[in-house]
Amino acid sequence: MKSSGIGGQAVLEGIMMRNGGKYAVAVRKPDKEIIIDVKEHVGLTEKYKFLNVPFVRGVFKFIESLVIGIKTLTYSAEFFEEEEDEVKKTSSKNIEEENAQAEKLDVKEEDKKEKNSKLESFLMGLTVCFSVLFSVGLFIVLPFFIGEFFRKIVGIESNTVIAIFEGIARISIFILYLVLISKMKDIQRTFMYHGAEHKCINCIEHGMELNVENVKKNSRLHKRCGTSFLLFVVVISIISFILVSAIIPAASTGWLKLVVRLALIPVIAGISFEILRLAGNSDGKIIGLLSKPGMWLQKLTTIEPEDDMIEVGIASVEAIFDWKKYLAENFADDSVEGQNHEV
Repeated sequence: MKSSGIGGQAVLEGIMMRNGGKYAVAVRKPDKEIIIDVKEHVGLTEKYKFLNVPFVRGVFKFIESLVIGIKTLTYSAEFFEEEEDEVKKTSSKNIEEENAQAEKLDVKEEDKKEKNSKLESFLMGLTVCFSVLFSVGLFIVLPFFIGEFFRKIVGIESNTVIAIFEGIARISIFILYLVLISKMKDIQRTFMYHGAEHKCINCIEHGMELNVENVKKNSRLHKRCGTSFLLFVVVISIISFILVSAIIPAASTGWLKLVVRLALIPVIAGISFEILRLAGNSDGKIIGLLSKPGMWLQKLTTIEPEDDMIEVGIASVEAIFDWKKYLAENFADDSVEGQNHEV
């Protein structure tokens, strides 16, 4: 499989696709129209080349992906908030009154936009901080305290043994978290769009023309998925904390051990990014084995999509990526039409 370099994310009734310094969000509105928003984005690793080095770039790219992800998720949600507001308005006022009000409000619209932009930036920063703190609390801090509680109950002083138990708790919490959210009905539709995103990328990376029929033949699992990245983070954190626990004296305070774990988070994220990047650009057997656990977990976070969801994915891809040129350059000697097998 030849990597296209495209990445994506499911949003509310839509899909975001990203290619280099550009990303597009395609959303299926309540009236069934597909609306597409294309934005330019120059990341810190592109602006400052010294940040674009292995094991460093992963931290910044993760934060950038989180920011873009929240932005696009908020954007997609606006269409459904607008629909609810419209229903409320039409139930209480007639059309003439609405038009009259709209004319009066036009004068203040520019001022509101400027204020809203500042407010959105502030709220975006808060949301990103909360997301990071929530993840750290759930997957780093909570397992640590579970391990320390286990130490007191059992009376084991070995940091290594406690770190192993802590690791078991961490991966158990991670899997339980995915299982629980996969059972939520609202999340299940998002997971269907997640499946459509993967199937669209797999379609072109396997040299097939991008259309609904071909996309349906492809797998909903992909090696560059964020689910795989999170699993790499969890596994590498377990290994790292076990290794570090052998160095830290058993008599050290709990807070010192926690601070060491928190300090290792950027290192863990950097290593995880490089492994995921390698996995997405390699078909080797070793990389394939490393990717399998993440692919298995994607069976929880992706669901087979409906045809209209695939259409949204195709619209998002075509807004930022010339797949015909990609096929011509990478699969010129392959016959891509008429393939009827699942890949």
